[in-house]
Amino acid sequence: MTKLKVAMIGLGMAAGHHARALLDLSDRIECVAAFSQTAARREAFAAEYPIPVTGDLDAIFADKTTEAVLILTPPSSHLELVQRCATAKKHILLEKPLDISFERSEAIVRAATDAGVLLAMVLQNRFRSAAMKLDEIVRSGRLGQLIEASAAIRNWRPQSYYDVEGRGTMARDGGGVLLTQGIHTIDLLLSFAGTPRDVSAFVRTSPIHSMETEDLVTATFAYENGAIGTLNATTCAYPGLPERIELLGTKGTAVFTGAKLDAAFTDGTTITEGGEKSGSGAGANPMAFGHEMHRALIENFVDAIRNGAPLRVTGEDALKAHRFIAEILAAGR
Repeated sequence: MTKLKVAMIGLGMAAGHHARALLDLSDRIECVAAFSQTAARREAFAAEYPIPVTGDLDAIFADKTTEAVLILTPPSSHLELVQRCATAKKHILLEKPLDISFERSEAIVRAATDAGVLLAMVLQNRFRSAAMKLDEIVRSGRLGQLIEASAAIRNWRPQSYYDVEGRGTMARDGGGVLLTQGIHTIDLLLSFAGTPRDVSAFVRTSPIHSMETEDLVTATFAYENGAIGTLNATTCAYPGLPERIELLGTKGTAVFTGAKLDAAFTDGTTITEGGEKSGSGAGANPMAFGHEMHRALIENFVDAIRNGAPLRVTGEDALKAHRFIAEILAAGR
């Protein structure tokens, strides 16, 4: 089978992890172009990775041999780029979040669906071995009926992180800690526990940061099955702690912390999974973790295109997280 030809659009913070993953999968996939409108970024990327760079965005969409595009640009640019991919019939791997508003995010999912192209999301924590094992446990019924499902995202970002132009603003990012950092853990929580409802929340911008959007959130909610839960999210927790998800069921308890899962069941059995020391990105450097999860995500994307395998994280999945975030922010207001 011929290699899948892809292009990258955007050479910012996340580009390195994607590039390393693509090179690891060079027997199945070929990145034919990496675009940035900034010459300095093109030069820096080309010096580190053997991938052709370009400043010609139109050429990427015009190239009929390119079957898929990785969109790694700021959220405010996503809808227009997805629409161009859809028109050109190119499959899409999109960095989170979908876009800066729920309406634009819905339009992204609709554009891909209407064009018949795949839309996969870069919510790579789904590919942690501990997360996959917890998903298996929940689906098998070993925890019994869920009675509580809660999450904590205790990140640290110094003020210098928000001093980058546009970061933490509604115009570029669409929000603060929930949409930019918390969405990874929120996506996992919803995949395990289902749809939250009856949301109440406190949403704050703390004295630690000078920024437009929120950096401190506490929410409470219920789920469709009657379980209850809490969510705490912040970028004020120096020096940054691993994310944590706790699931309490009638037959046991499971605690997912960073890359490790510990589960104990009322029948006396236990399960431990993961614990890889690859970093978490919870501290001042958001990319301080390995690219293994990106590699697994991209491999799933290739399998979906070539073999019809189901995508592990779809645009519809991301939309559920966006809807929940919008409900938290509305409740906070």
